[in-house]
Amino acid sequence: MKIYTKTGDNGTTSLIGDTRVQKNDPRLECYGTIDELNSYLGLIRDNYSSQDIQDQLLTIQQKLFIISAEIANDKPQKTNIPSISEADILSLEEIIDGISEELPPQKSFIIPGGHPLSSYCQIARTVCRRAERAIYNIQPEKRPSMLSTIYINRLSDYLFVLARKALKDFNKSEITWNPSL
Repeated sequence: MKIYTKTGDNGTTSLIGDTRVQKNDPRLECYGTIDELNSYLGLIRDNYSSQDIQDQLLTIQQKLFIISAEIANDKPQKTNIPSISEADILSLEEIIDGISEELPPQKSFIIPGGHPLSSYCQIARTVCRRAERAIYNIQPEKRPSMLSTIYINRLSDYLFVLARKALKDFNKSEITWNPSL
């Protein structure tokens, strides 16, 4: 089987359910951004030595495929795609809380940088925020579920605390914003 189909050469692509849409459709922009986010998560996972963090990231990557499929699914009544659950959100919140307990209280805005792994997490966080904004560019009836949207919102929080944790793990200081500069 060849990787190329040539069916998109005219500027259209198929959604799940075989509906063809323009490649600039907001749904494609959204799940393309989620794909970009997923790629950054793979980069972070490949560079994090903690097996717990690697496992967390792999689970999150699996969840992002669910959200992307939900966005790409033009006929949800005819397909059997899993969905994000409240338990998925609660699990992510528990992880965020656990990491946050290891960190000093945040008293200022933090400037990204200090260690490459922390910077990767910050880049992923900004891509995650872009994905969340992209969700709201989709027509309301074609958006993913509210639980998927909430999951994306929590994921950006996870990536922020993970960036801070990476600095702590590598014994690097946070760079805080100095508004007087």
